[in-house]
Amino acid sequence: MSPIELSHRHPTVTVEQLMADLVPPSTFAAVTFDSYVPDAQQPTQTGAVANLRDFAAQINAPARRLFRRSASGRPGRYLDGGFGVGKTHLLASLWHAVDVPKAFGTFVEFTNLVGALGFQNTVEALAEFRLICIDEFELDDPGDTVLMSTLLMRLVERGVWLAATSNTLPDRLGEERFAADDFQREIQGLAAHFDSLRIDGEDYRHRGLPAAPTPYADDQVTTLAHATSHSSLDSFAALTRHLALLHPSKYRALVADVEIFCVTGVTELHDQAAALRWVVLADRLYDRGVPVVYSGIPLDQMFAPELLKGGYRKKYRRAISRLVALSRMSASTQ
Repeated sequence: MSPIELSHRHPTVTVEQLMADLVPPSTFAAVTFDSYVPDAQQPTQTGAVANLRDFAAQINAPARRLFRRSASGRPGRYLDGGFGVGKTHLLASLWHAVDVPKAFGTFVEFTNLVGALGFQNTVEALAEFRLICIDEFELDDPGDTVLMSTLLMRLVERGVWLAATSNTLPDRLGEERFAADDFQREIQGLAAHFDSLRIDGEDYRHRGLPAAPTPYADDQVTTLAHATSHSSLDSFAALTRHLALLHPSKYRALVADVEIFCVTGVTELHDQAAALRWVVLADRLYDRGVPVVYSGIPLDQMFAPELLKGGYRKKYRRAISRLVALSRMSASTQ
């Protein structure tokens, strides 16, 4: 059987597909608050579960607006913590726990929606939902800061509840990434929408587990890809070049039918734009729980040291965490 060559694919995505995709990824399709296992050594995890259960009850209550203004007066919850502490699990659990019209997507997916529909049409479309869940809320440039700040303000004015995850507190968005002082008004506006819930703990994906699996040889990756149905096979260089030709909104469609992701010749990335594209691809693979098989350097070395010290380092570390977890998944099945 012939594996899929992602570097030859040019998927198209309609607005209808973008809207239909605003649900938790398959990895989190059945999670609940009960299935979240808090670390006994981290009371903030247990506290976050209790807070979000109460928040879900507020949203589900008939007199939603009375509940909203009876506590802090803020219509949202903001889950802040490191990688792998279960923020996305909790966000998806909230989504599943409410019985109102709701949408779930990453920050990038919502900005993509604005690009496809235009700002006012996006406001009208999202205002049909009573709860908007935004995963990986990270502001990477001033334009996105203004865009998302204004979008959320418009949605709050329409009575929409908000919930988000990130690795940076709302009133510190933009630090170490651009001149935050110039955009303080927008950043503070975002912070005003949320009560922040700090979630401490270590990355559950690596608790008691070994380091990144040893890379395979090129021929081993190729053999496995040809022997496995619904596999993809690309060279790292070719796929990196191809990702530059696709808008990130198409990455989900790019890997939609892939059940095992195979890539040969992984090398260290120094170009920021290329590295950020791999971050988005890693997120889409992780959304679907696609095992990763690779050759070249270990995946935890694919982002150059200067990138890991820069303003996007949290994104790169999240991507490493997720790719290593997916590579362990493939190693355990071989």
